[in-house]
Amino acid sequence: MRILLNVFLYLLCCVCSVKGQNTLFPELMEPITGDSIIHHVVESSDWYARVVGDYRANLYVRGHFKVHKRNILLRVVPSMFRFEKGVNDYIVESQNEVHYSAPDIYDVKMQALTGTFHRNDGEIGNVMDYFNMNIYSTDLLPDKLISPFTKNGHRYYYYILDSIFTERTPTEYKVLIVPRYKSNQLVNGYVTVRDKSWTVADCCMAGKVEQVGFEVRIKMGADGKEMYLPKRLSIKMLFKFVGNKIGADYTAVYDYKDIKLAGSVPETLPQKRSYNLSDYYRLTVTNDTINTDLAHMDSLRAYPLSSFEEELYGSFAERETFKKQNVVPKSRQRVFWGEVGDMLISNYTFRFNNLSSLKCYPLLNPLQLRYSHSNGFSYIQRFKFNQYFERDRSLYISPRIGYNFKYKEFYWRCDANYTYYSEKLGRITLNVGNGNRIYSSEVLDRLEQYPDSILDFDKLKLDYFKDLYVRLGNDFEITNGLLLTVGLSYHKRTLVDKTNIYDPELQNYLSGELRDTYSSFAPRIRLEWTPRQYYYMDGHRKINLYSNYPTVSVDWERGIKGVFGSTGKYERIELDMQQKFKFGGIRYISYRVGCGAFTEQEDMYFVDFFNLRRNNLPDDWNDDIGGTFQLLDSRWYNWSNKYIRGHVTYETPFLLFRQLRKYVNLIESERLYGGILFMPRLIPYVELGYGIGTHIFDCGAFVSFIRGQFDSFGCKFTFELFR
Repeated sequence: MRILLNVFLYLLCCVCSVKGQNTLFPELMEPITGDSIIHHVVESSDWYARVVGDYRANLYVRGHFKVHKRNILLRVVPSMFRFEKGVNDYIVESQNEVHYSAPDIYDVKMQALTGTFHRNDGEIGNVMDYFNMNIYSTDLLPDKLISPFTKNGHRYYYYILDSIFTERTPTEYKVLIVPRYKSNQLVNGYVTVRDKSWTVADCCMAGKVEQVGFEVRIKMGADGKEMYLPKRLSIKMLFKFVGNKIGADYTAVYDYKDIKLAGSVPETLPQKRSYNLSDYYRLTVTNDTINTDLAHMDSLRAYPLSSFEEELYGSFAERETFKKQNVVPKSRQRVFWGEVGDMLISNYTFRFNNLSSLKCYPLLNPLQLRYSHSNGFSYIQRFKFNQYFERDRSLYISPRIGYNFKYKEFYWRCDANYTYYSEKLGRITLNVGNGNRIYSSEVLDRLEQYPDSILDFDKLKLDYFKDLYVRLGNDFEITNGLLLTVGLSYHKRTLVDKTNIYDPELQNYLSGELRDTYSSFAPRIRLEWTPRQYYYMDGHRKINLYSNYPTVSVDWERGIKGVFGSTGKYERIELDMQQKFKFGGIRYISYRVGCGAFTEQEDMYFVDFFNLRRNNLPDDWNDDIGGTFQLLDSRWYNWSNKYIRGHVTYETPFLLFRQLRKYVNLIESERLYGGILFMPRLIPYVELGYGIGTHIFDCGAFVSFIRGQFDSFGCKFTFELFR
């Protein structure tokens, strides 16, 4: 009935139009429709998204949590609140100081925090991102939700005029937002728009981000400078995960103290000239500054507690009093097995004090399992230790281990760095581990004698060496964006199968006697430049943000014979350039090009490039996707002493599955991959791929060609849940 009324009003506007004037709505020159109203909002959205240059406000947040269902798997969810047995209702309150600076830079300083949780540092669904939502931006949540007010929003949404409130001043229009596709990147709901100014008065948007379904209601300021900013937010969330069901209701109230507009017209907006954005970032708050006293919160509360909320605080106080009066010490054995159980299924952090901690990832974690066509199945485990000192100096140690089931190889690595001059990114780095198994240059010379028609790695008898490496380096930023790394590299390579070392047939094609151990010692210099690098200072620490220009690097290494038993002499040089663009909402395109060569070789050496290698312990999907080759046999990486390669990746929410989203709304992004490699016998090697990304897993299918002929087809799969 409402839709028929909208159609009737539309036709009535057309009939009543005489000589360019509308007799029904004389202030309008065209019929009112949902599309026309949103068109006006979109025309001004860039301006409204930037019109506020700076503001300060007090932000009061209250949240109520309801446990509907839960089981032991809730413990594997990072940053989740810890719930008490038999207690299903909780409350949490916080008072925050907010400082906003354009463009979209929020500094939220928590001043007070109370609640009925034993550990109040949890959250559901990164709720602070919703409080900082700018409804005029092209993406409502960074890289997650496409705004209805983006310029090409008509591709993703229907806009239906629902109501006209002529009794309000100015007149307001309620427009329904309906997604064209069933997708987690789109929202549904409504928006109320003020006439003439075409600003948003209030809105309601619902959707789903990862495991959290949400509904956000935003009431904007009524007039003056506050009309561009939210005044009150209500957020309902429902978290579902493998039999767990947790509800959360948040209410946030803003009290603005100082609002500074950027200018009266878009042309007067100030342009950023300095790359130092420290005036916009002030992220130096520690938990020591937070007041957790309930009486203090009583003086800050924006609106009074309900009787039910008062009962929650009262029940919590009674439970705490009972626990103190009836403390039953746990046996050491019970405590030990309880800690072991936590470590097996959930993230576990040992906090030695406020400045040091050790984070352990779950030991039984299927989410660390990954698969690719070239490498098969592998499992990875990580640990992280952090120690902070005065003047933002810090020590970071991250051991990791992994096992590859296809090659039956165990990998380990330990990365450590000590930051001694944080203003200039000055740090000492140490990397120790076992690299990929590799064959020597003697084998490389032998392979060059094989005709292309009979070259088959699986039929060749390759003499593999295990690799133990140590890299010591010093990073220092010469000037903004120009980073210099000076260091030393040491490799000890040991023959895997020593039984064949004295085989006469093996010695016939070797230029000299084959040894079971080879060592190399090499100074290394790396220069990395990112022009026009934006950054901010967090105390003494420099934090790089972004740049609109590519990152270019030169990596040089020179092997020196005779130092620490080094048996070979060589020179390695590599060039690399990479960049990632964002355009039109949640769409990205990235590229990477590079080349490298080994020169000045003497005696036996090993072709082991720094930029072109198989990563045996990747962190996640993006750690080695789009910048490497998924189907290329690992033995080709050591085949040639020179290479040229290039990669390009395109990522968008909607591509091939646009019309199927009503059935496959789990898909959050689709990706196209392209890669090309030039080296002897692979001129060229081309790899093309298509992948999809979800909040649970990422997967891709790839096909490769050698010299224009089909070579292989394969897939890659990784779990990305909670990563």
